[in-house]
Amino acid sequence: MAHIMVLAAVATAAVLAPGGASAETLQQAWRLAIEHDSELAAASADFQGALSSERAARAARWPSLMASAGYTRFESAPQFAIAGSGLTLQAPIFSGDDYVMGSVQMKLPLYTGGRISAGIEAAHHEAMSASDAERVARSSLRLDVAQSYVNVLRARRLLQAAESEVTSLTAHVADVDRMVTRELVARSDLLAGRVALANAEQERVRADNAVALAYAAYNRRLGESLDRTPDLEDQVPVDSALAAEPLDVLIKRALESRNEIGALSARADGLEQQSAAERADLRPQLAVSVGYTYLESQILDRKDFTTVAVGLTWNLFDGGQARNRSSALRSASIATRHRMEDLRSAIELEVREAWLGVREARARVAASGDAVAQAEENLRITRELYGSGLGTNTQVLEAVALQILARNNHDNAGFDESLANLKLARAVGTL
Repeated sequence: MAHIMVLAAVATAAVLAPGGASAETLQQAWRLAIEHDSELAAASADFQGALSSERAARAARWPSLMASAGYTRFESAPQFAIAGSGLTLQAPIFSGDDYVMGSVQMKLPLYTGGRISAGIEAAHHEAMSASDAERVARSSLRLDVAQSYVNVLRARRLLQAAESEVTSLTAHVADVDRMVTRELVARSDLLAGRVALANAEQERVRADNAVALAYAAYNRRLGESLDRTPDLEDQVPVDSALAAEPLDVLIKRALESRNEIGALSARADGLEQQSAAERADLRPQLAVSVGYTYLESQILDRKDFTTVAVGLTWNLFDGGQARNRSSALRSASIATRHRMEDLRSAIELEVREAWLGVREARARVAASGDAVAQAEENLRITRELYGSGLGTNTQVLEAVALQILARNNHDNAGFDESLANLKLARAVGTL
């Protein structure tokens, strides 16, 4: 009968016995996933784009410098004409049928009604929201990878249990075969044992396939080849002390630190500032400009000149476009804040579920640990009774099934405890 591997100390939240020194750890899996995950890369790109948008918004305060140049050729160049006293005097404007013109102009906004300031604030809040969204994507990725990692460990442990059941039943069938040969038991015992062995072999095949699928899903999450079969470290490091804190303390910490709330809050503030920027279009816009122009001309006293101008524009009526765009953005901001309140309630529920999940899993670990020892002893006694003619074959087969069930329950409780601790860390915002 295969040796039963017990869980490591609860303080380390181990789910399996320690593996080899070269085994792939969960931290290494996280690093691989962070390097290859497309969703996280997209979130990072969104953040960089938001930073560029913020820099562009801030640049609106600086003067803008524009240069233009052109060459024009006429089919017949116009001339300057003066008529009087029956005489007409004509003078060429350009030296030929073409001319060259170029200008450089610098423009600086003096007053925009708060449009530039609101635009900067809106872009800044969008960058903050994108930054929080990137952290959310990173945390979610870590939890997804951890779940895939534990799924591999769980599948491997189920395969070990299935192989142990096959080994145990094989030994039992061999014993029964010898007893049938000596006419100590009925042949029906041998047939029942062989049926149980065949069923166990089917379960072993299913478990072996489940291991391959678990590895494929794990490798896909890491961006690795699906047929890779790394030796995973059996320890799953978690903060088991987190569940020892009072529930209300954990909920308060989650509401203060969860990046999802920060992302929605920044998004709502950004929409409010965009609304203010739209309203600013209804106010006067004042700007000063300085320019230099070169014009190739025959009639002007010089070909180049500089200008200084102060311009005022005021959109007195636009059919309500700016007002309605501002109202739409303000409504979007209000809707985002309502979603944020709903998210706070969902996070509180998430923390509560994870906290209770840890406690449930710990209780299951303790209870199933006793059950494993009892199932082992039950199988030993049942086999001895059967060998002495005091027990039945059915009792032996049931004892084998109970042993495998107890072992699987114990293993699953350990895995569930590790995942519950990780989910609690994710819910609180520390993962």
